[in-house]
Amino acid sequence: MAAPPPRARADYDYLIKLLLIGDSGVGKSCLLLRFSDGSFTTSFITTIGIDFKIRTIELDGKRIKLQIWDTAGQERFRTITTAYYRGAMGILLVYDVTDESSFNNIRNWIRNIEQHASDNVNKILVGNKADMDESKRAVPTSKGQALADEYGIKFFETVSYLLLMFYGFV
Repeated sequence: MAAPPPRARADYDYLIKLLLIGDSGVGKSCLLLRFSDGSFTTSFITTIGIDFKIRTIELDGKRIKLQIWDTAGQERFRTITTAYYRGAMGILLVYDVTDESSFNNIRNWIRNIEQHASDNVNKILVGNKADMDESKRAVPTSKGQALADEYGIKFFETVSYLLLMFYGFV
């Protein structure tokens, strides 16, 4: 029997698996779509189970293939998505700054990470929809930063559609 042909060299130097987690409706899919495809949609379609996108970037002369998994935020899909924690190198915990319950649930998501992900997984807390009218904000930036500090993780707030539209990205 002939030996199998040698594998072609990969088109990347590193493969990194990232996971987006958080409650339903916080904007995980919109963040993923904007990052991976450079597009944005105002339509809201609930993720069923899990979805993923791939984007290759160049960093310090290396090609890095990002495999970004977008999990469903509903309780009924939690058992499906726990398998995706394994092998994740980075996890973005996303909440909606206009929805305090999505912020309060971040502690539950962190417990899921502690149960199902590797001990050394990198975590980032992301407050989404920071461009919404200030009167709709339910979670101040300082509260998000305090939670991130408590867990020793990085924290960012990001914008949704309005600011992207203002700057002509959509």
